[in-house]
Amino acid sequence: MLTIKVNGQTREYPGGTTYEQIVEEFQPAFDNTIVLVIVDGKIRELHKTLQMDGAGIELITKRDKIGYSTYVRSATLLLVKAINDVVGSSHKGRVKVEFSLGPAFYVSVKGDFLLDEELIQKIKLQMQKLVDADIPIHKKTFPVEQARNIFAGQGMADKEQLFWYRRSSYVNMYCLEDYYDYNYGYMVPSTGYIRLFDVEAYHEGLLLNLPTMEEPGRLTEYDAREKLFETLMESTRWAEEIGVNTVSDLNKAICEQRLQEVILMQEALQERKIAEIASEIAGRGNVKFVMIAGPSSSGKTTFSHRLSVQLMTHGLKPHPIAVDDYFVNREDTPRDENGDYNFECLEAIDVEQFNRDMRDLLEGKTVEMPSFNFKTGRREYRGDYKKLGPEDILVIEGIHGLNDKMSHALPKESKYKIYISALTCLNVDEHNRIPTTDGRLLRRMVRDARTRGTIAKRTLAMWGSVRKGEEENIFPYQESADAMFNSATLYELAMLKIYAEPLLFGISKDEPEYFEAKRLLKFLGYFLGVSSENLPTNSIVREFVGGSCFKV
Repeated sequence: MLTIKVNGQTREYPGGTTYEQIVEEFQPAFDNTIVLVIVDGKIRELHKTLQMDGAGIELITKRDKIGYSTYVRSATLLLVKAINDVVGSSHKGRVKVEFSLGPAFYVSVKGDFLLDEELIQKIKLQMQKLVDADIPIHKKTFPVEQARNIFAGQGMADKEQLFWYRRSSYVNMYCLEDYYDYNYGYMVPSTGYIRLFDVEAYHEGLLLNLPTMEEPGRLTEYDAREKLFETLMESTRWAEEIGVNTVSDLNKAICEQRLQEVILMQEALQERKIAEIASEIAGRGNVKFVMIAGPSSSGKTTFSHRLSVQLMTHGLKPHPIAVDDYFVNREDTPRDENGDYNFECLEAIDVEQFNRDMRDLLEGKTVEMPSFNFKTGRREYRGDYKKLGPEDILVIEGIHGLNDKMSHALPKESKYKIYISALTCLNVDEHNRIPTTDGRLLRRMVRDARTRGTIAKRTLAMWGSVRKGEEENIFPYQESADAMFNSATLYELAMLKIYAEPLLFGISKDEPEYFEAKRLLKFLGYFLGVSSENLPTNSIVREFVGGSCFKV
């Protein structure tokens, strides 16, 4: 018998007992399903067995970030397996998990068949049949060449190509009955764990609707996000035009010395989009306030500069305004549930003063503009007077720009609202999407280390709080935007890799951020690293790696 501690409780089990058997005893005490364990600081899937006396075990549920990602990944495997079962393995098509729309995932399904409501219902029923059968999900290890042959045999050219660029000698694959797949991360031990899901038709593909991490015990009704969907589809079409849909496509372009062409095409497409937005603003004739908002590390500052240049080509005179200059004095800043200053809530902004100043400017009055001193925590006035002429337009950047409460005194027709985010449309492979938050997190980590001396551990520790603020203050208003702009580039992760890896390797095993650092390092391992030397100086990516021609 082996003596172990599970969440601090001492227990004895025979050697070789699976972790799944161990957690059965503790599951009744948890509201959410246990999907993984941490054994002496290492994440373990539940099919693994107990081998060491004195081990300490922590339990991970769907409510934890790692556990939730495991559930999503497992549900995706279930969906692709069910599609193959229904249409047949020789359907001459492909299944691609394109992007997330809140808790749902848009999946394109193409082949020599009609993806209609009847077929989607068959897929959903097959998924439920697999869940009810509680079929084991086996993890198997193969030499790389054998794995690539398996991928080729299943028509997965994207995965076959992906492992051409991997240095490892072996590949871990997951097997569900006769279906093999590669998945970037952990899996639940059997299909019986994947009980909450829904599948429905959406545009030309389907939606896989799953619970949220905050409420993993129930499905929420899908909230349509048509503007976000169209923006993501536009970026997907850009990726197809450029010929870079997956990491292996990017790596191939790097090896064939076509990266500069990829960069120039991507930058040209983004500039065309910015020019279109500027043209629409100028065409309205009565816009005086361009409100720009987006989550952390979206490239808002560079975007506002590039938009201003385009507005000038229409004879307008743009002036930047930072909503941060309207912060209330530090002692008046609200605090969160932990007692820390909450700089991201609307109450941290002097909304009424902002509206008075903007209204006065709209009426042709001269206004002394504030400047917030972040060292003293107080708003200051330094003789910066502003008056709007006929061609003047204010480009206002701030987290609450899309919230009408922020600009409640301004006429609707005087405002043009823009939502910007780094919406990554590059996939690891067709079944493994790259979360948009990963791209933004790496951007922030690289920028903050360069400009503020912030270590990666600190960036990772703060990220949960940053994301919470975004969920509360930005995402609920994104569909109200007049325009959306995707600031992500297909090539940037290959550049960020060079800067981010040394920062992530600096996080030790005994620190709570270690698992996230390890995950990101594994993720960056898919990419061939490239220098930012030939990156245009007005690129949004320059805001993070340095060398921008703008004051960012």
